[in-house]
Amino acid sequence: MKLRILFLLSFLTSHAFAQFTLSGKVSLEGQAEPALGASVYIQELKTGATADTAGNYLITGIPKGTYTVRVSFVSMPTVTEKNVKIERNIVRDFVLKSGANSLDEVVVTGTMKEVSKLDSPVPVDIITSKFIYKNPVPSIFEGLSYVNGVRPQLNCNVCNTGDIHINGLEGPYTMVLIDGMPMVSGLSTVYGLSGIPNSLIDRVEIVKGPASTLYGSEAVGGLINIITKNPLKAPVFSADVFSTTWRDYNVDLGVKFTPGEKSSSLLGINYFNYQNPIDNNKDGFTDLTLQNRISIFNKWSFKLKDDRQANIAARYYYEDRWGGQMQWDRSYRGGDEIYGESIYTKRFELLGNYQLPLSEKVTLQYSFSSHNQNSAYGNVPFVADQKIAFAQLLWDKEIGKHSLLMGTPFRYTFYNDNTPATRYADGHDHADKIYLPGIFIQDEIKTGPHSVLLGARYDYNSRHGSIFTPRAAYKYKFNQTDVVRLNVGRGFRIVNLFTEDHAALTGSRDVILKEELKPEQSWNANINLVKKIVTGNSFIGFDASVFYTHFTNRILPDYDTNPNQIIYDNLNGYAVSKGISLNLDFNFPFPLKIIAGGTYMDNFQKENGVRFRPVLTEKFTGTWSFSYEIQKAGLSVDYTGNIYGPMRLPVLSEEDPRAANSPVWSLQNIQLTKKFNNGLEVYGGVKNLLNFTPPANSIARANDPFDKNVQFDGQGQVIATPDNPYRLTFDPSYVYAPNQGIRAFAGLRYTLR
Repeated sequence: MKLRILFLLSFLTSHAFAQFTLSGKVSLEGQAEPALGASVYIQELKTGATADTAGNYLITGIPKGTYTVRVSFVSMPTVTEKNVKIERNIVRDFVLKSGANSLDEVVVTGTMKEVSKLDSPVPVDIITSKFIYKNPVPSIFEGLSYVNGVRPQLNCNVCNTGDIHINGLEGPYTMVLIDGMPMVSGLSTVYGLSGIPNSLIDRVEIVKGPASTLYGSEAVGGLINIITKNPLKAPVFSADVFSTTWRDYNVDLGVKFTPGEKSSSLLGINYFNYQNPIDNNKDGFTDLTLQNRISIFNKWSFKLKDDRQANIAARYYYEDRWGGQMQWDRSYRGGDEIYGESIYTKRFELLGNYQLPLSEKVTLQYSFSSHNQNSAYGNVPFVADQKIAFAQLLWDKEIGKHSLLMGTPFRYTFYNDNTPATRYADGHDHADKIYLPGIFIQDEIKTGPHSVLLGARYDYNSRHGSIFTPRAAYKYKFNQTDVVRLNVGRGFRIVNLFTEDHAALTGSRDVILKEELKPEQSWNANINLVKKIVTGNSFIGFDASVFYTHFTNRILPDYDTNPNQIIYDNLNGYAVSKGISLNLDFNFPFPLKIIAGGTYMDNFQKENGVRFRPVLTEKFTGTWSFSYEIQKAGLSVDYTGNIYGPMRLPVLSEEDPRAANSPVWSLQNIQLTKKFNNGLEVYGGVKNLLNFTPPANSIARANDPFDKNVQFDGQGQVIATPDNPYRLTFDPSYVYAPNQGIRAFAGLRYTLR
């Protein structure tokens, strides 16, 4: 009897403490390659295994029980399987499918074709709408502040207009597209970046380096493609409303319509209002430009026969902004009594594409924009009208291992203003009309893990003649997680001085053009390495690039030769922009995600044997985003920030008391978000936690903006007086950071699917 009891106890004990195995294979839907490095993780036990080169995994030592199994891979959404009973050794296979949360997103900007990010021979950075929500902003212009290597630059302390720098290159070298169409250029380079409704943005794709072969002029330093949501997949209704303690208000609305089975429409409205003059630095000028802005965007999508598609969209944008002395009102506009910069902007855009009913894949792309600006910079009026029409046919053809793309772009630009740019010898304005037909061809050749991209473009500019821009790219894909790329290309840009450089209009400096400005030309090369390291149920992503751009002609404003002038001239020498950037992406088994990046740059210009660094060009920049979710409570915390190295600033002379270089400075923010099951989100936080602002004396002679008390000698040089011991003139171009200090914000976001 005792032996039987002992045997029974031994059996029960061994069964209770039995340990089992979970094994199987992880594969990728529609792909022959296994999911090398995929993680299979048992949440309750905090243990897991990584798939081997064949995709096989094995987890041992599992006690009897019911568990939650999570399967993740760096290029696919995580699969979570609950209530997995393990009472014996189990074999279970998993197939991972791509989806909306895939880390290997589809990109189109690098090659004008939809490919996965890892398969693209051109490196493309992707910014999703969720990333923008980590630090809510009233415009995408400000939202790019936390993207590595990208810096929105304010160009004026008074009207706060700006442009976007990529890898230290000035804003005119960055091309901004909307749904692949070159919509933001010329006048809108400075004034048209603020009114794109965030509620309609699906993602933003960024290419660093020249893309002139596909997109033409202006894509020298890189391009930013703002891709709006597909009406077929957009939520039925979305709203985002927030305000800050500075009493600025932003409203974003999106509404989806489905009038028929084969058509759908998306309407987006953005309204921003700020009417609260603040002068915290006590210089007598508004710290933040007052604005009243509305943007209306409507996009239609149509399903055509044989799975063809067509899209058409239109946008209307109006903005009234002013900045200046605190006592300014509209009665002083254009006068020399109280200084103010007042800008009225009216803009209309139309863009779309239509796949022709042919056996071949041929698509017509088209866009039109009309931009009217009526502005006064103190007593200097600037009235301009610009119209741009663009159309191109794209032929997409697959022949064996060759993926061909041919295009026949045509661009017409009409431009007129009241400056010397369009004033002829007869004393009258003559509108500038430029015709730019062209042709390009691109061939991507794939052989196993190797991919070669060859492209060439020829344009004929009615003013400057023939322009040829080649490019070449090579990609080697080691596996599903590791890729190396090499890109080489030529860039060119036609300079439109008064439409692109705000410094030519504001302040009291005279603008000097030494000679006719020729097109800017450059050669660029960059090497990019992407690697994902999988460790258990987490991974670390590395994305590193080395870049080099050599300009044979570059036109930058010369603030140094004469403190009373801004001199523009063709480059007598060469210019270089080079550096290295690194992006890190940390995903942990617990709900913490870290994205961090840094870029080190060496930008210089060598002219007449003298080497110098251009103004407003930082040596290094860094960005970060820390996100933590408390899933059970529906709470998330986002901590975002950036840091910039010193920049050379445009001082008026060696006697100028303002610092010749900016300090190291940083903007940091924190946000808490509460999510509810009905689609409502409530969020709030603090912006500019360190309360950083530029020096209070950033505007030179803010007390005399019309230089009424400045004395000049016979050569036009400023004479030192008791009222002006440093020989200064009014100058608001000394600006590198926003004047808005620390502030709280709160908002509501609602999505109905």
